[in-house]
Amino acid sequence: MCERRNGLIQERESKNLTREELAEKLGVAEITVRKIEEGGRNPSVKMAKKFAIYYEKDLTDLFPDIFLLSYDTKRIGVK
Repeated sequence: MCERRNGLIQERESKNLTREELAEKLGVAEITVRKIEEGGRNPSVKMAKKFAIYYEKDLTDLFPDIFLLSYDTKRIGVK
């Protein structure tokens, strides 16, 4: 499992939304939002795009652990 995605939580809180309210706006279950925010689940590309469109943010800002190569700790380094 990855770390909490604090950027996602901050975005939601800045809009004064509960997880349940956000889930309703995105058309998903509250548990989906919770697990994605807490890092217990990675979103599909389709789901990540829903977050990005709703928040008007880049995928790399919301999900650096997935979409930002410099954050990738598992890739093979180039020598």
